[in-house]
Amino acid sequence: MYCQHCGAQHEEGAVVCLKCGFAIGTGERHYCSNCGTAVEPGQAVCVACGAALSATASNIGKSNRSKLVAGILGLLLGAYGIHNFYIGKTKRAVIQLVVTLCTCGLGSVPMGIWGLVEGIFFLIGHEGYTTDADGKPLSD
Repeated sequence: MYCQHCGAQHEEGAVVCLKCGFAIGTGERHYCSNCGTAVEPGQAVCVACGAALSATASNIGKSNRSKLVAGILGLLLGAYGIHNFYIGKTKRAVIQLVVTLCTCGLGSVPMGIWGLVEGIFFLIGHEGYTTDADGKPLSD
């Protein structure tokens, strides 16, 4: 991550830029917070990496599906793959459903654990569990 005020690189989880003192996520947006490239005031997206630079641009291309709903479905109905149907990953969902049903419920234990783990991953925003099947970021 890069400071939006001065462009200095900072560690993930930092609260304040050690170079300029601005709070992370604030500043005049002269630098892309994703890649550190200089940007013009009012620019909607970074031309170098495509990251949204404004609140309006950050909603462009967002999924209408929620990571909270996907997480809860994974926790409660993960053995049936309902959470994966919800986000559009039908191949994975069908595998979970078929294993659970074709084993007369015996497969529900490993599929349930798989769904539970995926549900937790959706809720915490683990890498690979933040987008839907179309690659659009899940809404908060």
